[in-house]
Amino acid sequence: MTNQKRALITGITGQDGSYLADLLLSKGYEVIGISRRTTHYHHENLDHLAGRISVEYADLLDGASIDRVVAKWQPDEIYHLAAQSVPADSWKQPIVTAEITAVGTLRVLEAVKNHCPTARFYQATSREIFGGVETEVVDESTPYGANNPYGVAKLYAHLMTETYKDSFDLFACGGILFNHESPRRSLHFVTRKVTMAVACIVSKTTIPPLDESGAPLVQDGKLRMGNLDAVRDWGYAPDYVDAMWAMLQQDEPDSYVIATNTSYTIRDLCAVAFSRAGLNWEDHVVTDEAFMRPTEIAASKGDYAKAKATLGWEPKKLFAEIIEEMVDADVARLTE
Repeated sequence: MTNQKRALITGITGQDGSYLADLLLSKGYEVIGISRRTTHYHHENLDHLAGRISVEYADLLDGASIDRVVAKWQPDEIYHLAAQSVPADSWKQPIVTAEITAVGTLRVLEAVKNHCPTARFYQATSREIFGGVETEVVDESTPYGANNPYGVAKLYAHLMTETYKDSFDLFACGGILFNHESPRRSLHFVTRKVTMAVACIVSKTTIPPLDESGAPLVQDGKLRMGNLDAVRDWGYAPDYVDAMWAMLQQDEPDSYVIATNTSYTIRDLCAVAFSRAGLNWEDHVVTDEAFMRPTEIAASKGDYAKAKATLGWEPKKLFAEIIEEMVDADVARLTE
């Protein structure tokens, strides 16, 4: 008879899922990941975990597939990280975003309720649920104000998590995470877009990756960007998965803001990233209306005081060090 804990992670191939798997394995967990089946079987973030985790194929659009995996494995802890996770893309695909990010979460909650109601459940919520709230710093008491399809979908998922916790006595927590980055971040996100652009320019690559419009990320040494004055609170993904785990170890379930209570503009991001490679960002970055969001968020900092007091959590690695690490990793990818 073993006392080894078993954890199920949806979205295990993403940045957070892979770091969470690293953390849980280091703590002696058995780790099962859910991935959507595609014709692309290579998942760079999981290469180092080959043979150490189990991967099940299921889809948030298919409740029966989620039921099957949850019933089969009977996990002690479930970390629901999978979503259509790019706010800008949610304007182009609002219905898909709702089906995956909002209703998909409901399908997972139903599977937990019906097949393993004693499991502890973590929902990856986002600071986008505060959206257009006219306050600089937000915490768990701040009124919601989602103002894009992604934020609205995440708010639905967050409120359903609270509803199932209260209605069915589930141990269910919501982590209201502000932006968090790392070398494993997808190229869909602005931080990685910038750091990869730096690497492309430094390495003089002739075949840069494509941006979200389908054009080469760097053309003639230039990176096209949207609103350079947009402000974000950026943290470090490995720090943030520590908080996810800590939430499920408490005596009572609750929701927490996970952030750094600092903020920087996209302009600051460009300055740090290009400077790391000895470049002047103003020589390489141009703005393009095609990359502007229809709405912008006002809430730019998260107050993590509750997480610090209850979970003993606080951020370890901060903005400049994170961006420099990402630049170094992308340069290494293209030059080694």
